[in-house]
Parts: sequence; C-alpha cells; structure tokens
Amino acid sequence: MITQQKNTSVKKFGLPNLILILGLSILLCGEAYFGYRLHKDSMEQEQIKEDYSMSNNITFGLFSVDQWRDRMTEVINHQVRDFTMTREQKKDLQEQVEEELHGLIAKAVAEINKPQKTLGGKLKKLAFNSFVDADDIQKQVPSFAKTIIDKVNSPASHKRLKSIATSKIDQLADETYDSTAVANTAVTRHLYKKYHVANPTEFNKEINSRLAAIRTVTYNYAYAMLGCVLVALGLWWLMRKQVQLQTTLFVMSLLFAFILLAVGITASIIEVDARIETLNFMLLGEKVTFENQVLFFQSKSILDIIEVLVKQPKPDAIVVGVLMLVFIIILPVLRITAKGIHLLSSKKLAENKVVKYLTFESGKWDMADVMVVGILMTYIGLNGILKSQLSNLNIHNSLLTTTTVNDTSLQPGYFIFVVYVVFETLLSYILKRMTNDEVTDQEGDPLS
Repeated sequence: MITQQKNTSVKKFGLPNLILILGLSILLCGEAYFGYRLHKDSMEQEQIKEDYSMSNNITFGLFSVDQWRDRMTEVINHQVRDFTMTREQKKDLQEQVEEELHGLIAKAVAEINKPQKTLGGKLKKLAFNSFVDADDIQKQVPSFAKTIIDKVNSPASHKRLKSIATSKIDQLADETYDSTAVANTAVTRHLYKKYHVANPTEFNKEINSRLAAIRTVTYNYAYAMLGCVLVALGLWWLMRKQVQLQTTLFVMSLLFAFILLAVGITASIIEVDARIETLNFMLLGEKVTFENQVLFFQSKSILDIIEVLVKQPKPDAIVVGVLMLVFIIILPVLRITAKGIHLLSSKKLAENKVVKYLTFESGKWDMADVMVVGILMTYIGLNGILKSQLSNLNIHNSLLTTTTVNDTSLQPGYFIFVVYVVFETLLSYILKRMTNDEVTDQEGDPLS
C-alpha cells in the first residue's frame, strides 16, 4: 500500500529530498509572488475601470440634461455670436419687410376710409383724404424697408440683439435642473483629484495609459505562474524513476495547486464592458459629439460571483451561491488537504474513510471543471448577445452617426483557474498510479 512507500521514503529521506524541497520552494515562492502580483494588478485594473465607467457613465453623459443643455447652449451661443446677414438674406428680409409695410398701410387706409358715424371720425377721414396720398406712401415703402434693414444690421443693433439672445439662453440654462448634476460634480472632482488630472481629456488619457500597462504586466505574471507549474510537471518526467523523491515532489505539487486555486478564485475571470464609443449629430449646422458613453461594466471573480449570489434576497440565488462555495472552493481545498494527509500521515489516519474518500472518490463532486465550462459558455453567450444588441445601435446617416464597442473578455484569473483544474486532474491521476503501482511493485514507475 501507499503506507509502505511512505516508510521506504522516510528511510531514504536525505540530501536529494532536501535539494528537491529547496528547489521547489524557490519555485513555489516565485509562483506565489507572481500570483500575488497578478491578483493585486487584477484588482487595480478592476478599480480603474470602475472609476472610468463611473466618470463616463451614460447617466452622466448622454442621459444627462446638463450635458445636453451645455452642448445646446454652446451651439446657440456660437450661432448668435457669429450672426451676420449675407446680401441675399438682406434682400429677402427687405422684401418681407416691404410686404408687411404695404399690408399695414393698406389696412390703415381701409380703416380710415370705412363709413364713419361720429363727427370726429368724419373729420379725420376728410383730413386724411385731403392731405395724404396713399399711393405716394406705398411708393416710399422700399426706402422705409431699406432704412429698417440698415438699422437692424448696424453694429450697435447686432450687439444689442446678441446680448438679448445670450441672456435668454443663459436664463434658460440656469432654470434647467438635472438631478444628477450634484452627483456628477462630486464624482468628477474626486476622480480628477485621485488621478491628478484637470479635464476629461487628461483623465481618459491617464486611464488608458494605466490600463495598457497593467494589462501587459498582468498577463506576464500569468505566464510566469504557468511557467512555474510547467517546471514542476517537467520534474515529474525527469524523476519518474526516482521513487524515493516522488512523495516530496507530490506534496510540493499540492502546494502549487493550492496557489493556483487561490489566485484563480480571487482574480477577475470575466469582464463585461459595453459602450457607445461616439455619437455625432448636427445641430444648427454644428457638430455635437458624445464620446465613451459606458452602457454597462462589470468585472467579477469567482469569489465575487458567490458573494453576489449569497447576498441576494431570493432563496434560490442563495442556494446556488452556497453550492458554488461548497463544490468549487471548499471541496477542492479539502481534496488537496486530504491528498497531503494521505501521503504524510500515519497509516491509521491515511486509511481513515473520510480521508480516503476525499482523496480518491470525491472528484465526482468537484465542480471546478464544470465551472470552467460554465464560465466559457457564459462568456460566449454574453459576448454574442452584446454584439447583436450593440450592432443595432450602430447608425450611419447624414443626421446621426453612432459607433459602439464591446470589450467583453475573459480575464487572466479564468486562465489560472483552468490551469488549476488541469493540474489538479493530473495530480489525481498521478496519485492513483502511485497507489496502484505500489500495490504491485514498490519500485514501480508512477508515470510508466
């Protein structure tokens, strides 16, 4: 049995085992350091993206009355400030003024010439017909209209009209109230201070720069963790005939698996990010633009998903969260621990029914591999739905142009969790081979 192998290993425990432990300990420390940095950078990336999504949230942008008011006010003010009349506009306006004046004179003449009942009215009619020539007045209308147009188009009138229009626009802006204005101001002030920037352009540039750097470093740490695990697996091949070293190598491999599990469940595994990259339309001949309008953002680790489910008020969600906690976190930890106890403890404890069950039989209850497939299917489904829905928002015509972006992606935490599942499966296989070979031949090769 495996106990006999342990006794043999204990007797032969010496310098090779010490060297192996020392080498694997250095490798294990490297994996732990890389995992810690990956976890830390993953959390930092999540926080930065949450800050970005909060600052650029569609609630504070496209759905904000303040934002629309400011843009419309800017356009109208610009139109008022740059207001001038072309020769064609002056000609058209003069024709309209002449038409109005002709109509006004005709109406006044008709009013005076209608039958009068009072003495005063008859005297006014007599005086008007005696001293006023209506046709002569009508002939003077073009000169009157030109004088009016020249007066309206004078610099002083321009200045006065612009002042009146601007004051009315400002009054309308002051009277427009947005319930998100206070929150938006507080959030913006806090975030700009946090990232040491002064305006939206600097903020977005700083965020994108940090995210690019963190993304590269995070994947490098993930690759480094994978390298440590591959080296550990390579040692199994190199020492496949060194039976006296295999217990030490297996126990150290369990520690490698535990670190993979810890990082895999705490680092972000999936990120859902949907946004309107640009929205452009024309208002009074000027282009109005909204950029980087975040529709939805969420970044979750396996532990975060469980926490969200457990905190839900619905019993079914709580049950799912508890089941995930038991079969994806607690049971894998127990299985790793039981394997170590089975190899290192006394015969009585190693043959304990609970320990043996957790070591050899509990794998069918371990849902880590199911979680890997579930996350992948969730990503594929969400990504497809978002692409389909966002594509409906992509509009390109003469009046409106919108461009959407779907940045939904699997994160390094997911790939670390996948590596854990594969590595743990290999360890379970190796342990069974070690046990089976020990029954037939103490000198057997667990990998042969």
